[in-house]
Amino acid sequence: MQLSAKDMEILIQAKKILENPGFAIKAANYIGKPIEFALEKIDSQTINNATQKALQKSLDLAIGTMDLRQLKTPSNLKHKIAVTASGAAGGVFGMLALPLELPVSTTIMLRSIAEIAHCEGEELGEFQTRLECLQVFALGSEKSREDDASESAYYAARAGLAYEMKAALKAVEGMSQKAIQDALARGNMPMLIKVIESIASRFGIAVSEKAVAQAIPLLGAGGGAGINLLFINHFQDMAKGHFAIRRLEKIYGKEVVQKVYNAIIQE
Repeated sequence: MQLSAKDMEILIQAKKILENPGFAIKAANYIGKPIEFALEKIDSQTINNATQKALQKSLDLAIGTMDLRQLKTPSNLKHKIAVTASGAAGGVFGMLALPLELPVSTTIMLRSIAEIAHCEGEELGEFQTRLECLQVFALGSEKSREDDASESAYYAARAGLAYEMKAALKAVEGMSQKAIQDALARGNMPMLIKVIESIASRFGIAVSEKAVAQAIPLLGAGGGAGINLLFINHFQDMAKGHFAIRRLEKIYGKEVVQKVYNAIIQE
């Protein structure tokens, strides 16, 4: 089954986005390089714990506050303004504010991701879609020099989470959303918690850069605002690419889309 010319163009653009982090993530990395020494002063476990809690708390809130009947196009600009303000406010208080500010900014970004998913035809009431929204935070890391140039970073990231995603979906099969929330709050959903931990470990790299920018004197509010804006730009792009591909996979099948995706030669 061949892709239509229109869908082929969509896939080409999606690959261009997903395999090339673009200005946002590169700029974030660049900002972090001159102040890498500060990372030694930041407790990685604290960041990891804060990231996991932020992802867990923000998921239902971000999606639950959406009015799907009125949503026609994602309000990307509104979310950019909100997450920038959140970063600026958190930056005033530096590292001390991270556990409080991170859930807020993560919820805003996740809501933006969810809107993009919905506009690509995803049903946000389905638990798998909610996990797919979370998965966006694990996409788009820059490839190292040691990586196989022929390997798709995007599909490799999805494959790395595939087993845990499948196990988590099986674990919640037949459960209501409230039952899932209650079980997760009690720590009785080990496979779902494992998915969140895996995503948090990747998202935590970005959070570390954010923490550094907010912790350095004179950067503070400006650093927090700037980093948040860079990140939401990045994750909005990742969401556009990811859910466009998900839509194509529902039409043509995952194997077909992945094969064509891998065959696309980028300039």
